[in-house]
Amino acid sequence: MKDLKKRLKQGATLHGCWLSLGSSLTAEIVGMAGFDWVLIDLEHGAGSEKDVLHQLQALEHTPAAAIVRIESAQRQRIHRILDLGAEGIMVPRISNATEAAAVASGLHYPPDGTRGIAKMVRASGFGQNFPDYYKNGKENILGIVQIETAEVLHHLDAVAATDGIDVLFIGPSDLSMELGIFGQLDHPLFKDALKATVNAAQKAGKAAGILIQNPNDYPTYHEMGIRFIACGADGTFVSEGARNMANKLTSFR
Repeated sequence: MKDLKKRLKQGATLHGCWLSLGSSLTAEIVGMAGFDWVLIDLEHGAGSEKDVLHQLQALEHTPAAAIVRIESAQRQRIHRILDLGAEGIMVPRISNATEAAAVASGLHYPPDGTRGIAKMVRASGFGQNFPDYYKNGKENILGIVQIETAEVLHHLDAVAATDGIDVLFIGPSDLSMELGIFGQLDHPLFKDALKATVNAAQKAGKAAGILIQNPNDYPTYHEMGIRFIACGADGTFVSEGARNMANKLTSFR
């Protein structure tokens, strides 16, 4: 474990990016680049659950902690990914405290949750480290819910107060779409939603997070109190690198 939860509680700002290609090679390359965490995307990414294991193995020796975004809060989906060795789970489109509680419950073993127990899994060293993994799981596993719906804006305090939820992560595209202002991140409605999310997280002693499109926007969000910040993806890095090189070569033709 790479102490993401502990570092967030200490007030650190943690930087991450998306892994959308389903590739263990790009996972390893990005993991070695200097990010604190990377997110394997099973909601929109090209990879499937069978690709997660190889990406987790590739990330093991890098400084980046591995988080996986799953498609729903089904308990079986959560604990299957955790058993593979993920250090955190992100769940999209949480709308209220009941849904947030379902996520938190799936993250942890009884009596703190409803996660199924299997000792011979990768996360516990195939049984060799299970006592420690079981004992320290609640302090190590990061629970992240995405703030992407109009409804959740009416329940931010309750979601943030949910035990086991550590990060309220804003999805700018989906949230602005829900608010009827798609892509207008300077719109007062979006700014108000952003501030309300950060305030709810801070009151509950939790962190707020966001995915930004332009790294130059970083100071704006950091000054607001957002401490879990992602920018870019492996697919974007490959695409931009290839396009830049092709354009540079063309300029010499």
